Amino acid sequence: MTIGLAACRGPAEPSVGGSSADWAHYGGTQDEMRFSRLEEINDGNVASLGLAWSLDLEGEHQLEATPLAVGGTLYFTGQDASVYAVDARTGKRLWRWDSREWALRPQTMHYIFSVNRGAAYWQGKVYVGTRDGRLVALDSRTGRPIWSRQTVAEDSFQFITGAPRVFNGKVIIGNGGGDWAARGYVTAYDANSGRQLWRFYTVPGDPAKPFEQPALAMAAKSWTGQWWKWGGGGTVWDGITYDAEMNRIYIGAGNSGPYNPRLRTPGGGDNLFLASIVALDADTGRYIWHYQVNPQEAWDYKAAAQMTLARLDIDGKPRRVLMQAPTNGFFYVIDRDSGKLISAEKIGKVNWADRIDVKSGRPVEVPNVRYEKGPITIWPGPQGAHNWQSMAYNPDTGLVYIPYMQLGAVYEEDKAFLERVKANGGEPIFGVSGAGTHFSIHADPNDQRDGKGELIAWDPVAQKARWKVQYDSLWNGGTMTTRGNLVFQGDADGILHGYDARTGKQLWRFNAGLGIIAPPITYEVGGRQYLSLLVGYGGGVAMLGRYADRGWKYNAQPRRLLTFALGGKARLPKTAPADFQVRAVDDPKLVLDEAAVKRGAKLYGANMCHACHGAGLNNTGVPGPDLRESGVALDYQAFSQLLSEGPLMERGMPRFETLSDADKRALWSYIRAGARVSLGKRKANDAPVKATAF
Repeated sequence: MTIGLAACRGPAEPSVGGSSADWAHYGGTQDEMRFSRLEEINDGNVASLGLAWSLDLEGEHQLEATPLAVGGTLYFTGQDASVYAVDARTGKRLWRWDSREWALRPQTMHYIFSVNRGAAYWQGKVYVGTRDGRLVALDSRTGRPIWSRQTVAEDSFQFITGAPRVFNGKVIIGNGGGDWAARGYVTAYDANSGRQLWRFYTVPGDPAKPFEQPALAMAAKSWTGQWWKWGGGGTVWDGITYDAEMNRIYIGAGNSGPYNPRLRTPGGGDNLFLASIVALDADTGRYIWHYQVNPQEAWDYKAAAQMTLARLDIDGKPRRVLMQAPTNGFFYVIDRDSGKLISAEKIGKVNWADRIDVKSGRPVEVPNVRYEKGPITIWPGPQGAHNWQSMAYNPDTGLVYIPYMQLGAVYEEDKAFLERVKANGGEPIFGVSGAGTHFSIHADPNDQRDGKGELIAWDPVAQKARWKVQYDSLWNGGTMTTRGNLVFQGDADGILHGYDARTGKQLWRFNAGLGIIAPPITYEVGGRQYLSLLVGYGGGVAMLGRYADRGWKYNAQPRRLLTFALGGKARLPKTAPADFQVRAVDDPKLVLDEAAVKRGAKLYGANMCHACHGAGLNNTGVPGPDLRESGVALDYQAFSQLLSEGPLMERGMPRFETLSDADKRALWSYIRAGARVSLGKRKANDAPVKATAF
């Protein structure tokens, strides 16, 4: 296939709705470009961009959300799906709604850190999904609930961290939990009443029962064994895009559950619709087409990332396309009409496949890629080459701006878990993230870019990078671009950058005083253009251990909403600088039981402690405190009470009432051993860092 060398906007952009002065949708507009037509702030004057105001957000830790700007008010979510309304010009807080998600379904606290990526707005209502599985509509003027619907089963492993999307009087939401083998689906509701309109499942259920929709009969042919007992995965926890031009919904399905295909589908098969982009009729949820990025997924790869709609000139003809950079490291351009692949190329270090065959649309995989013959080292690892952090497309430059990460992993079968399943008569064992597979984060010591990130300006037509900016940090923020020839991105070291969108030259920077993972937005109020950004390092960073440690201590820096404008003169209050020192506490009289230390290390991973306190106890400052420094974790009785009774649940610390005294003592022993390692009183365990559930 011959592909032209320059992208263009084509004769017309997709219908997006909303005013260009507002940022009314999660992706700015419904096509999820994260592109603003505003140009008061531009490449010629961005140097005079200054802080207009800041708002401290007490009690928040990790902030991933994209704010919405509608009619002079900012609406955004905090880590526990709390919703804020703030005056966009002054920074005055108008109201805050507390989801109390920790109290309503506390078991979800055990296996997912507290994050939320945003809200949706439509006709005076703000919609938010909560970790306990509710979809709630709030009055945009008061923050009072109008209606609430429970979208997941009470006893399921599912939860919501993603933003709902609103279209044509409907609101749609998916959920997470595929790492724990939850069965994925999306549900559309009437935006006014909350009445359920339709639901689409991404993996088939028990074939002895009627399939919920005709497409699942087709999908079931790509599975073998008794997959339905395991759940399957394929949760839609982030990427959902509405196509106003074609009245379609595109959903991005996530990874498998369990990861090991020999557990869930022992006879092989592609396992539809795992790691797939699926097009649905927006009115009925009827299946139209799908494209699978990873057949028989086995690496925690997913197609759950943002999907951007555009028109590109390809071979001299305008094409309606969907673009995605999923975790597997390729950039895909797909025909929206047919679902056929147009092109796909590697955006960085990728070795699980040589290429994507354009004719078949399938990857040309390397031998032993599913670790059936033993361990294999693969790039990218489970965190992906690109994760949920937003990319942006600028139709003026024809470039897509991608937050890229370079880090690999060693994959192998979890033989101990397979033995547990065998002893259980082959029946599923639930509550284990990534069941049947063990993977350890890996950086090549001979590759200086491993463990670091980049901003890549990608030409989707030529399928090549036009420019790159390299960061020392790995886990950086999302991007936003404007008609003023600018692209903005925050990094893990707390710097918000403004670049020339065509060349990548840095034109402006601001030190926010804390690592940034959220994307910025821009909007206009009273004829003045503003740029707003949430600041609060976190997300999956805790599970990356030392590769994501930027020295941010738990509760040392305030979490904030920052807003900028040309000529802004406000000053950011001073914050504590990055601090890499571990101030561990120890009882020198304590004699450790080495068997308990070893068992505690396993329990620490099995109970997802690393999701909040850091892989290998290597704490990155969020979302939980460094246990090596904790006085509570020094005293066993206090530690035991904390786990059993849950006095700090409202602050994010789960209750673990099922742990035995021996379990708690083992965990405590592991923490005490880790404290001594940091104090130089004990030799470090050089075992690789196990990562789960990205």
